[in-house]
Amino acid sequence: MNWSQIRFELEEIVGQTHVVYDPLMLTAHNTDWRGRYQGQAPLVVQPRTTSEVQRVVELCQRHNLALVPQGGNTSQCGASIPRSGHMNEIIISLSKMDQLIELDSENSTITCAAGMILADLQRHAADAGFLFPLSLASEGSAQVGGLISTNAGGTAVLRYGNMRQQVLGLEVVLADGRCWNGLHGLRKDNTGYDLKQWFIGAEGTLGIITHAVLRLYPQPQQRSTAWLALETPEDAVILLKELRATCGEISAFEIISASALHLVEQHLSPLASPLQPIPRWSLLVELEQFSPGDNPQEQIENALARALADQRIQAALIAQSERESSTFWSLRELISEAQKREGISIKHDISVPVSRIPDFIRQSGEKLSAVYPGIRIVCFGHVGDGNLHYNLSFADVVRNTELIRQTPEVNRIVHDIVHALQGSISAEHGIGQLKVGELERYKDPVALDLMHRIKATLDPHDRMNPGKVLG
Repeated sequence: MNWSQIRFELEEIVGQTHVVYDPLMLTAHNTDWRGRYQGQAPLVVQPRTTSEVQRVVELCQRHNLALVPQGGNTSQCGASIPRSGHMNEIIISLSKMDQLIELDSENSTITCAAGMILADLQRHAADAGFLFPLSLASEGSAQVGGLISTNAGGTAVLRYGNMRQQVLGLEVVLADGRCWNGLHGLRKDNTGYDLKQWFIGAEGTLGIITHAVLRLYPQPQQRSTAWLALETPEDAVILLKELRATCGEISAFEIISASALHLVEQHLSPLASPLQPIPRWSLLVELEQFSPGDNPQEQIENALARALADQRIQAALIAQSERESSTFWSLRELISEAQKREGISIKHDISVPVSRIPDFIRQSGEKLSAVYPGIRIVCFGHVGDGNLHYNLSFADVVRNTELIRQTPEVNRIVHDIVHALQGSISAEHGIGQLKVGELERYKDPVALDLMHRIKATLDPHDRMNPGKVLG
């Protein structure tokens, strides 16, 4: 491979300053956030326009190169990292394509380029008096294209849905260099196949998302945030039903195990659980109201008073200020960072029907503790939509190293239980490199066949993010 010639041709397309080959910068692009995957891409190209993306794709066709699309590189499953040992893959970073194209107030939509950072998107919406509801811990670096490509979830799915529900239109560069322009801000378009759905959650394996039209929502008039202590996940599921029946719009309903909060306190002092001693299980609940006359504070106070009287919860603390609410949310959002500082863990991002969450937690805990006595289970996540992050490790480094070697066996225990409960082995993180084998094991064979057929049709030479999702 004549990399000097390829580099020269790429510089002719995007300019010298937008082709990265410095070893230190390459290492950052070739390494995933968790430090689990290490690629060997010799170049990173940073186009600024859709036309440049098309020309880069056409160049890769001529030189028989594969492309790995990369946004903020916050993937949990190695989707944005080239495969180790594959020297014919280059990274195409969308970070320079961060433009706001249009904010249509009358249509309640925003059109932007794929490299826009989520926090900037939220700010543009807020400045115009709107809400863009997707919220997650990596929103300061995660980019729109990656969020769409992984169908990101976050903490507000219960009220607003996943990223898929926010997308009205897409522009995508295909593997043959053509551009599909589906940038339509329509709520209704019943003219055949909904092509944008093929690319949402495809992790860049079918094409490169370059622009998107996204929904905007009214800003809530009021919010009320509460931190609760409870004994069992069963109580959480029952409380969810009760709050839905008696309160306003529940925008978040997050469950957090004691082990998760212990890690936050240990590694991110001075943050501490609002309720001490740390309960076996905590709930972070947020309500929203959109009518000025409504009072979510009064609603949640009355509902929690009933829950305390019924012994559904053991204690409750309602945020009295935006600052206190932000502190509650910081504890939740910093769990992943605290785990990262503790070391490698075996992570699971699963979903089951909300009613089966207690069954999953009980069955998995019993089975894992029997096979791996003393295992530390860090369980937290979006109980309101059935999605749990279920991460396993040992505090002892030697024992943890041995556990990591047994990742396939550990996954089999967890994922078999998920499958038996009619759940999914990936709720919001995607498949990437990490779960290719697991997808083949648990996905319906007909569904897998259809996915392979779509891939073969849109990317017959496997140049778009090879080795991800379908292997």
